[in-house]
Amino acid sequence: MDILETALWVLLVLTSLIIIGLVLIHRGRGGGITDMFGGGFASGVQSSAVGERNLTRITWIVSGVWVSCIVLLGLISRFAI
Repeated sequence: MDILETALWVLLVLTSLIIIGLVLIHRGRGGGITDMFGGGFASGVQSSAVGERNLTRITWIVSGVWVSCIVLLGLISRFAI
């Protein structure tokens, strides 16, 4: 059980960092921190609407993995013997 818990913690940290990066890459609606950090880098990724949709899909998938890790870690801590 300790190996599973350690693996989930590692996956949680990795997905947290990936989500931060993905959110910063998204096209900003009105400026702010997205334009300051991710504006120039994301111009190639967001050259089309398809790129933006794919970026959104990837963000949702990584977010789902992140939430699953949190739920599983909560269940492990609740029912651990």
